[in-house]
Amino acid sequence: MNDHDPADATEQRTAPLRPPGQHTTRQRTDEEFSAFYRDNIRPLTGFLINHGASVQTAADIAQETMTHAYRRWDDITHPKAWVHKAASRALVRKIASVEEPVEEVPEPTSLIPRPDAIAEWEAQHDALPLLRSLPPKQRQVLAWTLAGFTPTDIADHLDLPAENVRANLKKARRTAADYLKTREEEQ
Repeated sequence: MNDHDPADATEQRTAPLRPPGQHTTRQRTDEEFSAFYRDNIRPLTGFLINHGASVQTAADIAQETMTHAYRRWDDITHPKAWVHKAASRALVRKIASVEEPVEEVPEPTSLIPRPDAIAEWEAQHDALPLLRSLPPKQRQVLAWTLAGFTPTDIADHLDLPAENVRANLKKARRTAADYLKTREEEQ
């Protein structure tokens, strides 16, 4: 008679190869990226909207940028700056393309939790009309500033002289102040 229980053999074959709680490098990377994605996808989409993109275009570019970031995750040293720079460049390429616009088809799922959230989000962000009225460089610098970057950071990430960034930011702020003053006078 054999004292070997078949259940013991199954348990041995399915036992983990590493102690519980230890993760592979890939699992750690996936967890890090997942946390980064959750914390940054909506602000990145808002950043692109502040740059002048439509909500759908911003969501598409943000998603594509995050996909590229995931593929290069191990090589990226400053992820927040990297995705903002990559997304900003993707938007510039899209704006500069000469393709005829195609009717936008709504996606079944959205980065925005509710379809009516777009109008709600725009209503909460009174700055959108102002941002859309600014010249491209001023809008770009102000969008980066609203995303939490300093003028020095912006200059470094966009390969611009810091003086240019500060000058454009100053002009954008002056325009914003005039815009708000006019709006208050109208009310």
